Amino acid sequence: MANTGYTGDSIQVLEGLQAVRKRPAMYIGDTSFRGLHHLVYEVVDNSIDEALAGHCDQIKVTIHIDNSVSVEDNGRGIPVDKMRDPKYRNKSALEIVMTVLHSGGKFDNSSYKVSGGLHGVGVSCVNALSKWLEVEVRRDGLVWFMTFERGAPKGPIEQKGRARGSGTKITFLPDSDIFEETVYNSETLILRLRELAFLNKGVKIVFEDERNDEEAIVMQHKGGIAEYVQWLNRNKEALHRKVIYMEAERDKTEVEVALQYTGAYTETTFSFANNINTHEGGTHLSGFRAALTKSLNDYAKKSGMAKKESFSISGDDSREGLTAIVSVRVSQPQFEGQTKMKLGNSEVQGIVNSLVYEGLQNFFEENPPIAKRIIEKSVEAARAREAARKARDMTRRKSALDSIGQAAKLADCSERDPALCELFIVEGDSAGGSAKQGRDRRFQAILPLRGKVLNVERAREDKMLGNNEIRSLIVSLGAGFGKDDFDTAKLRYHKVIIMTDADVDGAHIRTLLLTNFFRQMPELIRRGHLYIAQPPLYQIRKGKKSRYVNTEAEFEDFLFESVLESAKAVSGSDPAGPAVLQKPLLRAIRATHDRERMISRVHRVYGVDREALTRCLALPREKYVTTESLSPTELRELFGDGAADVINTAEVQTELMDGNGNGKPKAPAIRLKSQIDLAFFKSHEFSALLSHNEPITLAGEPPFLVVATGEKTEKEILFQTDSLLALRDFIMETGRKGLFVQRYKGLGEMNSEQLAETTMDPQKRVLLQVMAEDEAAADNIFTVLMGELVEPRKDFIEKHAPEVQNLDI
Repeated sequence: MANTGYTGDSIQVLEGLQAVRKRPAMYIGDTSFRGLHHLVYEVVDNSIDEALAGHCDQIKVTIHIDNSVSVEDNGRGIPVDKMRDPKYRNKSALEIVMTVLHSGGKFDNSSYKVSGGLHGVGVSCVNALSKWLEVEVRRDGLVWFMTFERGAPKGPIEQKGRARGSGTKITFLPDSDIFEETVYNSETLILRLRELAFLNKGVKIVFEDERNDEEAIVMQHKGGIAEYVQWLNRNKEALHRKVIYMEAERDKTEVEVALQYTGAYTETTFSFANNINTHEGGTHLSGFRAALTKSLNDYAKKSGMAKKESFSISGDDSREGLTAIVSVRVSQPQFEGQTKMKLGNSEVQGIVNSLVYEGLQNFFEENPPIAKRIIEKSVEAARAREAARKARDMTRRKSALDSIGQAAKLADCSERDPALCELFIVEGDSAGGSAKQGRDRRFQAILPLRGKVLNVERAREDKMLGNNEIRSLIVSLGAGFGKDDFDTAKLRYHKVIIMTDADVDGAHIRTLLLTNFFRQMPELIRRGHLYIAQPPLYQIRKGKKSRYVNTEAEFEDFLFESVLESAKAVSGSDPAGPAVLQKPLLRAIRATHDRERMISRVHRVYGVDREALTRCLALPREKYVTTESLSPTELRELFGDGAADVINTAEVQTELMDGNGNGKPKAPAIRLKSQIDLAFFKSHEFSALLSHNEPITLAGEPPFLVVATGEKTEKEILFQTDSLLALRDFIMETGRKGLFVQRYKGLGEMNSEQLAETTMDPQKRVLLQVMAEDEAAADNIFTVLMGELVEPRKDFIEKHAPEVQNLDI
């Protein structure tokens, strides 16, 4: 058969940054929430590398009102001199760094001794995926400036006056053509920036979000990772107040270790290599753990504390209640895989091992009371381990159904390839019965759990293994448990799916299971094997059509489909014109609806009318980013005389004092009215409107007609309007006629066919994959919500109570 049409012309060569824009996920992971924030991390990492090289001690990250982001440092500044390489035709080094992949100063050890970014694709990728990007470099007493648009230079590099000091400032706006969402979450960025501030002792990182009135957050930790450990343990009861800290440099490898024991039963250890969180550990973590276990055993024997015991302290025992940070800086790190999850440098293991062993022996000698408490806790853990040994041995799976009988409730599948197998963990026998009947027996297994699962956050291993439901779960998975003993190679199901009711009890059981998996089987989460089923909330029926829905958008889709089966939407005044496609129509209607909702809120909260808002959105960026640059005349032009009487802080204070000179403020309403301009420019609503300020596109122009398409009513105009919102209201109202809605509160309310169709069929179901993007934050939230201490949990509930929208009581 001839290869028709497949010729040399079919081969494309993507030059420069085109490849990044064509396949962005290859470079930043994805184009969703995670990839969006990864852009900021890439730029910040360059500044951190300057700090590691000893040339930078201040970094500022700012989210601007329009959701653009600035990263500024006081490092050396990106070089701006001409490149000598003839290939680049004497272009400036700045332009090459911003537009050419695998360019930078990190490929030898002369410019950067250690670095987290080694691939040279970071900032050039950010440039490629930004709608626009600006670079300002302060170097050699001069300011240099260059702008780019979607990766391409908008003009040559320019000199813009003289400068004090040195550094680089990069400002960029993510491209909405690339990213599904372009609104940054400040909490997500703060978590990473705080981590970097802890890891880089003394470096000052400032974060400011101009979209709100909160003060800038300054993160600077002179105590480094020792403070990090204290911060991680802020909601735990520490076994000793003083954090054990050690640091040294050997064979060009810098090592820092900090640890503290708590009364908890779980371990919280994070390892880093060149500021990169090595989630899967590596040689540095192995060296630390071996040294810790050996030093505890040696000191216990030396001090006579272990004479009565017939066993030694194991690795698990030595790490019960431990919170530790292991950070190394290596000039030529070898990471296993592109994800940089595991450090592979063999020489690092011995360096960390010897440093930690020597450091702990010295600390124990100097602090005998602390050493005694740590040894006693480890010995107590060892006793519990001995008591649980038989139960643990019983849970090691020997066949598909173990002899202990605890997996008798497991309805196994016939498939033996774990990659093809799924395990549904179901709440209760009722739902378990429906799931067993509705499953595909070839590859789907069902494990019903009775009642509430044990909270492993407050239980030791022996108590945990005494719980029937936990034991049944361990046996069914067949991979063991515990951070070290859990072996994913033995995992019998590569999709483990939590399926509980959509009520308070179901959410509680789901949380207890997630606690168990996070604490005892974290690799299950890291390797992407854990999921949460999403059973539908409603079944809607109209005539012969039926659908299960979980969101308002799905409900709206159904109504549009049902109406547009017997009618068509037409753009223009001719009823015989072509129909507007449903997807573009819905997209335009939703964008209009969202925009109108924000506009209404702006008017309600800030008193800004539509005309004033339109004028504000049309302002040049430099005006609304710093509203102080607006003159009184400009403010009055935007908001009118009433809203712009007071411009600056001094005048505000004058206006707020009454005429008696007693310093008492006038009514708060005056402040609100006077400050409306400044508050509005910093509002979330204005920021969101700026992010979606491009015209809503739809094939054709108003008016919009709804035209009947049946044989007897062909071309009959059912509705006509110039407004997309009015068109939406008509279609929604028409679609609701004759609609039947059934609400599902529990899995038991569905029969086996419905459960299979909605929640278990791989072709139709919706699953949420469980991921721990920030394990430190996840560790803290499990400690707060599931731990022994009541006060942190009370504070959390009081703080977040106003955010509750749907309270099930």
